[in-house]
Amino acid sequence: MSSRTTGTRRLTTAQALVAFLARQYTERDGRRHRLVNATWGIFGHGNVAGIGQALVEYADEMPFLQGRNEQAMVHAAVGHARQSNRLSTHAVTTSIGPGATNLVTGAALATVNRLPVLLLPGDTFATRPADPVLQQLEVPYAGDLSVNDTLRPVSAYFDRVTRPEALIPAALQAMRVLTDPAATGAVTLALPQDVQAEAYAWPEEFFAERVWRVRRPQPDPAELHAAVQAVRAASRPLIVAGGGVHHSRAEAALRELAEATGIPVASTQAGKGSLPYDHPADVGGIGHTGTATADHLARTADLVIGVGTRYTDFTTASSTLFAHPGVRFVNLNITGFDAHKMAALPLVADARAGVEHLAAALEGHTVPASYAAEYARLKADWESRVTAAYTPASDDARPTQPQVLGALDTLVTGDDILINAAGSLPGDLHKLWRARSRDQYHVEYGYSCMGYEIPAAVGVALAAPGRPVWALVGDGTYLMNPTEIVTAVQEGIPIKVVILQNHGYASIGGLSESVGAERYGTAYRYRAPDTTYTGATLPVDLAANAASLGMRVLRAQTVRDLREALAEARASTVPTCVYVETETADTVSGAPPAEAWWDVPVAETASRTAAVKAREEYDRHVAARRRHL
Repeated sequence: MSSRTTGTRRLTTAQALVAFLARQYTERDGRRHRLVNATWGIFGHGNVAGIGQALVEYADEMPFLQGRNEQAMVHAAVGHARQSNRLSTHAVTTSIGPGATNLVTGAALATVNRLPVLLLPGDTFATRPADPVLQQLEVPYAGDLSVNDTLRPVSAYFDRVTRPEALIPAALQAMRVLTDPAATGAVTLALPQDVQAEAYAWPEEFFAERVWRVRRPQPDPAELHAAVQAVRAASRPLIVAGGGVHHSRAEAALRELAEATGIPVASTQAGKGSLPYDHPADVGGIGHTGTATADHLARTADLVIGVGTRYTDFTTASSTLFAHPGVRFVNLNITGFDAHKMAALPLVADARAGVEHLAAALEGHTVPASYAAEYARLKADWESRVTAAYTPASDDARPTQPQVLGALDTLVTGDDILINAAGSLPGDLHKLWRARSRDQYHVEYGYSCMGYEIPAAVGVALAAPGRPVWALVGDGTYLMNPTEIVTAVQEGIPIKVVILQNHGYASIGGLSESVGAERYGTAYRYRAPDTTYTGATLPVDLAANAASLGMRVLRAQTVRDLREALAEARASTVPTCVYVETETADTVSGAPPAEAWWDVPVAETASRTAAVKAREEYDRHVAARRRHL
């Protein structure tokens, strides 16, 4: 922390906040990082005269980034935070009213994924000189509520700064939560517009540099002993690597543990890349979107060792995956809340510290040779299926979605970063993508938010300058949130956007069919001039749209075209889009089918045959669900 200083400085509340943020740092493992690298903003009444003026005042100390959509600005900040291993982030400022409420989705995404972002929405007048003001929500039963209260349930910390001097404890608490690896997420400081502009004599020590040390909690000896005994007693252990592996930079420690013991490593969406795809112990994604290898090992494992995972329903196949009669769990997690899931033996600690202690305590212990040989064979079998899915029958054909990934697979190195969040692509990527580096695979699946990819790519590129950053989007996702293309063009950020056109919500179309809803409302349909519906393709050109926003656009008709366009985009120094229409528009993707179930309730009674049959299949799966107690 800072040394004590004396004196005061007369600034507005907004000026004081910006000056304070410019002097906050994190430190982990002896390396120091600026905590708030920049502030995103869209100005209106409620922040233009406060935070807006302060950013002008302190332009040399706080970089400013101009966004086009408030939700997208949060996504960009979150992408930056994830790429920075949660040691750095961005702030986001908005006006009151719709500007503030547009933050809610991004805030939820940040908190669900436990990624730090600082939100600074404008708020209505604290002094209430006129009531209501423009865009104010009037609540008859509570005069102190505003639309910003919608951010409370999706924030890891929330405060409303109704007096200048209240900023001091609020700002310090905000920094504490942003830098707490067990409690981080969206942090919201609601700022009434009159308070932002009000001057106050601030103590000089408020502006001194502060270093927030990001701790690595060590495991409790008794918990460690119990975990080690459980591993030594198991004959078919399986590690499930989650996002906590990446957040704590535990990849090298995990690799050493896997190599020393022979325990295979499956990965969640957030944990993919914990080991490179070609490591002998890496068995790929686990759960509903997982590989046949990982899911077979999960069904037969007698011990599951979770490292930094929350055990979402996709990971557990809605509590049907871990089927061994005597299966037990050891959960290494920095939060006790997650460590106790699945009735596990908890090991509450930083992921890297915990893995290192496990490796030391398990010295000399290895899995049976027959088990290692089994998963090596299964891994090889799966890789042949990946190759088959990636390989087109002809270079002159229109590519399937897996073949688009295959074309990209032949091009990238460990420097490339792939970003995705929603639709059918997360499933294909989790099963098929060959992650080459710890941070190449960036799929946001905690909230699976359509529209995350393009703004997140901007934030990632700002955190990893010089590296090729790819935003992979379907047509449905592109239509949700393409606005930050303009930001990338304006700032000269050379992101690469791949638009896969399949004319509808392909993922939900497939799900709709499987639950008896017959793909209703999931395909884009064209109302012809005679007012009848047809199956004709909509006269919409997303490539032209991307070009109109300033992107360089490359159209690919065939697999050969696609390879050439991807290579050209990768080498480009300006924001570039590759547009490709994929084959089999009426199927989800053409990738290998799901290897595990996912619980989406089906109508218990229906007159249509599709729904009746879907319910029969649903009841069969539900019967396999179990509580791990």
